[in-house]
Amino acid sequence: MDHISRGFNRYMKQPDIRKQYEEMVQSVLNDPDVQLFLKKEEDQISQEMIQNSYSKLYEFVQEKNKLARGEQGQNPGYEPKLALNSGYIDVVYLPTPETVQREKERELRSRINAMNISKDARTATMDKIIMTQDRNNVLMMAYAFMDEYTESPKDYHQGFYLYGPFGTGKTYLLGAMAHELSKRGHVITMMHYPTFTQEMKAAIADGSVSDKLNAVKNSEILMLDDIGAEVNSTWIRDEVLGVILQHRMQEKLPTFFSSNFNFSELEEHLRMGNRGDDEPIKAKRLMERIKYLAKEVALTGKNRRFD
Repeated sequence: MDHISRGFNRYMKQPDIRKQYEEMVQSVLNDPDVQLFLKKEEDQISQEMIQNSYSKLYEFVQEKNKLARGEQGQNPGYEPKLALNSGYIDVVYLPTPETVQREKERELRSRINAMNISKDARTATMDKIIMTQDRNNVLMMAYAFMDEYTESPKDYHQGFYLYGPFGTGKTYLLGAMAHELSKRGHVITMMHYPTFTQEMKAAIADGSVSDKLNAVKNSEILMLDDIGAEVNSTWIRDEVLGVILQHRMQEKLPTFFSSNFNFSELEEHLRMGNRGDDEPIKAKRLMERIKYLAKEVALTGKNRRFD
């Protein structure tokens, strides 16, 4: 090691090299943020500490300037800060405001189990919803539910059965509510119901029906999107939807639905099984559970999918 040190010292004694080094040191020490740090910590920093920390001060200035130029630093998403560490000046990397917001958003989204839901609905927020006269009443109801549920989550709170034509924003509103509720610490399962029914049929083969059913029926807040668009079958109606609704009614768990059908039209849909049997009593029994869990709310207006 001695011969390396001697070699380095000889290298540094070369006039041009020495001059470049001194200019670099002076440039670093003249940096406003370095000066501010040295002034702030002057009671704890000696001249020797500064001399022993030139490489760290240089690293700080270089990384800071990269970010100022819009370039990527050595720790993407993090910005350098100076700090004292065991008698030396060190560089620590703290998350940028953008990184903090991104991580916060990721944490919020982790509370939403979105199954086969469009990206628009998964990234929906209440502040992005366009306020129109035909939506104001629904939005007021949505905020009222979220406030009341957050204030007393152990009480029973009836959800919504949103129905209306294609493209009026039913799924988007549910997604926005899911986001807002996740910000308040709640866990939401939001699923495209027709796709879920197909997955449940496939689950018969691997024996996972019970696990999938339990995960859905026990969700803190459940949102079933596009109910009525599924291919109806007796098994799905009675052993899947019926079980979910019965459990959530008994446990008084908040449940939301969206559909192109109103209550009467959905009841007609549920009457017919895949074997052609007309079973109005079973359909009526399911509807009684849905009506207990959710109030019927029309969401009208123009189709906004192509705006």
